Amino acid sequence: MDLLNTLVDKGLRRELPTREEALAVLATSDDELLDVVAAAGKVRRQWFGRRVKLNYLVNLKSGLCPEDCSYCSQRLGSKAEILKYTWLKPEEASEAAAAGVAGGAKRVCLVASGRGPTDRDVDRVGKTIEAIKEQNEGIEVCACLGLLSDGQAERLKDAGADAYNHNLNTSEATYGQITKTHTYADRVDTVQKAHAAGLSACSGLIAGMGESDEDLVDVVYSLRELDSDSVPVNFLIPFEGTPLAKEWNLTPQRCLRILAMVRFVCPDVEVRIAGGREVHLRSMQPLALNIANSIFLGDYLTSEGQAGQADLDMIADAGFEVEGAGTTTLPAHRADARAAAAQGAQGPCGSSAAEAGCGSACGGCSGHEAVPAQAAAEAPAPVPAGAPAQAPAGEVRSDLVAVRRRGAGTDLAPNA
Repeated sequence: MDLLNTLVDKGLRRELPTREEALAVLATSDDELLDVVAAAGKVRRQWFGRRVKLNYLVNLKSGLCPEDCSYCSQRLGSKAEILKYTWLKPEEASEAAAAGVAGGAKRVCLVASGRGPTDRDVDRVGKTIEAIKEQNEGIEVCACLGLLSDGQAERLKDAGADAYNHNLNTSEATYGQITKTHTYADRVDTVQKAHAAGLSACSGLIAGMGESDEDLVDVVYSLRELDSDSVPVNFLIPFEGTPLAKEWNLTPQRCLRILAMVRFVCPDVEVRIAGGREVHLRSMQPLALNIANSIFLGDYLTSEGQAGQADLDMIADAGFEVEGAGTTTLPAHRADARAAAAQGAQGPCGSSAAEAGCGSACGGCSGHEAVPAQAAAEAPAPVPAGAPAQAPAGEVRSDLVAVRRRGAGTDLAPNA
């Protein structure tokens, strides 16, 4: 296809596709799907080879968020029966992180529910970062704490944080339909604060909330303009007890097209398959590794993922390799620009927004007492790989959403 040849050429040159080209990727037929994956794979291999970066989530504080994000199981008024607990102690968080590091994770993502951190919260997270780095030399730490106030990004960086995650989630035009308690502009401001402090910016999206193709393209173009180093692509996990519980709009084929579009628009950044991959990509997860170069290992914030060993087996069986701790994730031109920015140079990369590339994942945002071990033992069984993609009209597929009952905040070991 001329379209795919053009997109590959542009991706290899880090040239921005036109909006029409990006929309055309989402409109390709199932007969063209493998061609789309192969084309996106050429761009992925140019910048990242066959490496897969592993990331590991630690939910520092779960549930009872005052924000009303419609997609989130931790939102204000959520009836989802998730774990609820207040801040983990630094040593508890470090112990939780160690499970992911032992499984091969290169980055630990520290997430906390809430609108944004207080200064005391920033101090608390700083001690947690210190504890993790004392036990795990060379590990990257990304914080995801909500909206940042002035000076907080700098304090996190001084405490040892390497990156900050704050997802845009959807287009500016439709953001108000998803969340009322804060604005799209608030989210952009936080990503810009992270950049200005010299943190690596991680910002992504959630697909499957009923958005249009135009919305998806809009948010990905915004991510490229913000010049995020990593772009997590979440696929909505429709939790029962949330406003979007009946939004089962995705198929594996649709997910692959979305990932390919992101790769073409953001060719030289870390594209991460994040929350919902097991539910929506299912048996086609290995194919998605030809497009994305990063995944989360094991469980998510409030939902279960597939076992960490299954992730490692999938990577090996698909002919990819886990990215080692001594390897720089980003291509040299981005890594060098990021290092210069961290040292106070002007701008995160030496190129214009049109020349630059576009990074957490939580599928939602990120408590009080932990669920006892007996309740944890009664957790739902993992989702079968062949489960259907969509619920009958008007029904909720609660059988496909396994609530996390293990790992951080519980007495049960994680599945990393």
